[in-house]
Amino acid sequence: MTATIKVGPGEACATLAQAFAALPPDDGTPAEIRLAPGVYREKTALCRANTAIAGASAESTRIVWGDRATEILPDGQKRGTFRTATLRIDAPNVALRGLTIQNDAGPRELAAQAVALYADGDGFLCEDCVLLGAQDTLFTAPLPPKEIEKNGFIGPKQFAPRTPQRHTYRRCRIEGDIDFIFGGAAAWFDQCDVVSIDARSDRSSPTVGYATAASTPEGQRFGYVFDRCRFLNGGASKGCVYLGRPWRDYAKTVLLRCYLDDHIARAGFHDWNKPAARERMFYAEYGSAGPGAAPAGERAPFVRRLTDGQAAAITYEAFLASLQDATL
Repeated sequence: MTATIKVGPGEACATLAQAFAALPPDDGTPAEIRLAPGVYREKTALCRANTAIAGASAESTRIVWGDRATEILPDGQKRGTFRTATLRIDAPNVALRGLTIQNDAGPRELAAQAVALYADGDGFLCEDCVLLGAQDTLFTAPLPPKEIEKNGFIGPKQFAPRTPQRHTYRRCRIEGDIDFIFGGAAAWFDQCDVVSIDARSDRSSPTVGYATAASTPEGQRFGYVFDRCRFLNGGASKGCVYLGRPWRDYAKTVLLRCYLDDHIARAGFHDWNKPAARERMFYAEYGSAGPGAAPAGERAPFVRRLTDGQAAAITYEAFLASLQDATL
């Protein structure tokens, strides 16, 4: 039997944090938190497995916070990317439905990285949600094995094991401008809108954007798969946004039957000026359409065009089976 906790005016719990505290023990039984329409301005983390959070709709139910990476904390350190999340999921088999999750830290030149949703847990499901931010809107854990800069991963999972995981995003709208979908998860995006904006306060000159920055672990079969998604222009410069760049050298991102708006650069993907990554990363398209689609000769030389047979082998069932008994 599913334990249900209602949140909102007149309910026992008025905040999401109170609802998390009221959840039953994490003993494998399912639980659901139902949020009444409203704006929940709070920063919190869900650490119980087999738990769902459901809003009335993404239009009416919003979780918002505004931490930014550039903030200097009392100990003199910057907050950093991985302590900025509005909502952090830290458990397997968690589902989000009918919610907007937003980081409203402000213009990108002020905030830098500012995570809206930090998703860490195998079996994560996000349906009919809106994720709003600018730089680093959605982090799909795990972190890469090693930092490039000291304390670059400072935050709640800095020293945790890098656990392989699968995420599913269905009918979501994900908005941002720089690396706004990033991380090491195997993540399947089904009929999502990936919307590039210009989050600067001064938009008088064009700027380059990047939709994804995967850090797929070496040897992992799947990275990011976008199936029948739309990459939409929400105010970005025309022809100046790349579909992805490799946060780590073995990044994988595949587009299947996606619509690409006019903001997508003719090269498609960017190599982040990493010579080693050009031989290791896997960037591919199949059946792209729209003004941002381009003939093979106009894409960067490392971008692959899948054959019918190759595309047919990339299925959701294969994705779900891909991490069975996997370790990093």
